[in-house]
Amino acid sequence: MTPQAPSTQDLAARTCEPCRGGIPPMDRAMAASYLVQVPGWVLKEDPDRIERDFRFPDFAQAQAFASQVGTLCEAEGHHAEIRYGWGHCTVAFWTHKIRGLHENDFVMAAKVNGLADAPYVPAAVGTEPPPYVQEG
Repeated sequence: MTPQAPSTQDLAARTCEPCRGGIPPMDRAMAASYLVQVPGWVLKEDPDRIERDFRFPDFAQAQAFASQVGTLCEAEGHHAEIRYGWGHCTVAFWTHKIRGLHENDFVMAAKVNGLADAPYVPAAVGTEPPPYVQEG
């Protein structure tokens, strides 16, 4: 019997467990079972990783989101590959020590989804911009 992934709420509520290496990465079948719990993320190869592209109406909001993701990653001790530019921010997770996917990657994806679903309010402006436009 193949183990099932926890629900999205369960994933987002977890904290990343330190990965010391020396364990095999998650196989693609298990990764696919976790993937359904993190809407918008896709499974990529070389290395096996999960990735999501977020869309924004301008550069400032994409940059602010990238910064929020970076702050979250630092707090959790599990770091993303973050690329952003005008109107987009792409976030990717994989566990470098095992050169593949670990449950921590999906925990972080769920937490990043939570950031994207939260309203963004620029510090210098008292009004809320349009919600994040998400591709995926």
